[in-house]
Amino acid sequence: HVEAAASAPAAAPTRPRLTRAQALAASPRVAIDTPSLAGSIALKGARIDDLFLKNYHQEVAKTSPLVELLRPQGMADAYFAELGWVGANLPDLPTDRTLWTLASGDTLSPNHPIVLTYAAPTGLAFSRRIEVDARSMFTITDTVANQGAAPSTLTPYVSVKRIGLPADLGKNNIVHEGAIGVLGVDKFSLKLAGYKSWKKKGEIDWPSTGGWLGITDKYWMTAFIPGQSERLDARIRAGADPATGAEIYEAAYLAGARAVAPGQKVSEVSHLFAGAKTVPVLNAYKKSLGVPRFEDAVDWGILFILTKPIFTLLEFFYQHVGNFGVAILMLTVVIRLITFPLANKGFEMGVKMKKLQPQLKELQAKFKDDPAAQQKEMMALYAKEKVNPVTGCLPILFQIPVFYSLTKIFTVTIEMRHAPFFGWIHDLSARDPTTIMNLFGLIPWDPGMTPLIGGILGGMLHVGVWPLAYGFTMWLSQSMTPTTGIDPTQQMLFKLMPILFTFILAQYSVGLLIYWTWSSLITIVQQYVMMRRFKVENPIDDFLGRFGAKPEASG
Repeated sequence: HVEAAASAPAAAPTRPRLTRAQALAASPRVAIDTPSLAGSIALKGARIDDLFLKNYHQEVAKTSPLVELLRPQGMADAYFAELGWVGANLPDLPTDRTLWTLASGDTLSPNHPIVLTYAAPTGLAFSRRIEVDARSMFTITDTVANQGAAPSTLTPYVSVKRIGLPADLGKNNIVHEGAIGVLGVDKFSLKLAGYKSWKKKGEIDWPSTGGWLGITDKYWMTAFIPGQSERLDARIRAGADPATGAEIYEAAYLAGARAVAPGQKVSEVSHLFAGAKTVPVLNAYKKSLGVPRFEDAVDWGILFILTKPIFTLLEFFYQHVGNFGVAILMLTVVIRLITFPLANKGFEMGVKMKKLQPQLKELQAKFKDDPAAQQKEMMALYAKEKVNPVTGCLPILFQIPVFYSLTKIFTVTIEMRHAPFFGWIHDLSARDPTTIMNLFGLIPWDPGMTPLIGGILGGMLHVGVWPLAYGFTMWLSQSMTPTTGIDPTQQMLFKLMPILFTFILAQYSVGLLIYWTWSSLITIVQQYVMMRRFKVENPIDDFLGRFGAKPEASG
């Protein structure tokens, strides 16, 4: 049945790559003006195909252009939402070429709906009431009145469609972009199809009762929401536009058929979300409209059980301090407190290992020609002193899922996009903009623009202040960790790790680096206190001793 939904509004051949002005001029329009959205609805086809997000700019600067969400057919990479009716032996149903009449209203805004009408020669009268709230939700009520002499059977459909794919979409392996929905007959599940698999499979059926379906980008989404008791014939399709040869990606569904007797009318209510995937807004719609798992429009990843609560806590702190950078510092403290028992045990074992270093070195020298005996004696020493070297690794192992979850949060949540910290940090979701190559901006030179080697200087060699700070704290933390018992090759690898991770994490979001640097500082303090407690030498006291009396270890 979805084939009918796709073919009913089939596009007439149009000249490709029109300018926006040319594409908008192809149809009379009704303006959209809300606190969050700006654009227009085409009366030709009654499409929602022209939409900008007022609260989001393409770049950090507020003077940069607004983010464009939807664009009309005829432009390159067209992207729009449409809906209507299909039915057998009903040739005069409205299509994408039908010119609707604006019967009520002038500008679509909150509390100011518009009504569009179209009367078919066969006696069916169509009315479309469109409402919009102050955020991102359209409510569309389609009504069909049978003014003829014969009964008719019609089926409502909705469709979100891309014609052409922007070059920056579908290339990100960290975040899902493509078809998305929460659908199911007996039980809802999250349905995903990236553009590559979508194109390869051609079409995928997702039958459902209720749920929602649409197309998502990294930060933005366009999705239809039906009545939650409706049986849906949902399907995503990929193909080629016969007019332009451009790739077409469509997410659509048909609801149940409606019989309309002469003198009677039927209505269908649909909701259309078009905007930024802000988690509090998604949760608000989930509650007010009963939209199942609407917060899963955000790609939480396979460790969602950890990613979701971490983000919830981060959002909570932000609501109280008003700065996501400060919220990250507070989140770090909470995570360190939660993991303190495990970390404390690991630090304690590390300190005990450090105290055992003289004895371990003696064993290594004594049994240097007999590795088996050396290992046996070391294990006996560990057992005697009640030391388990593996325990010291547990805090590191725990940080792996935390690293994944935080990487997800800083990469995919709109809240991090263009969120400032202090100083030179204006976007926590981007990498540190400074680079050691131009002395952090002191030299008026952009290394990335250097001929031939600009890609390297502005890429893997782009290392800013925060990556260097993290590398230093990682080195200091490692220098306080015992390495006795580790072969020279592994010791060399440990020494290289701070340098390696400095370059690797320099390409990640600076929000993640702020977390890790602050976390490393807390770790260093914990290690220092533990070493003073057990009267173990440490590099901090050694360094301070160069400038005066060495602090006495606390008993």
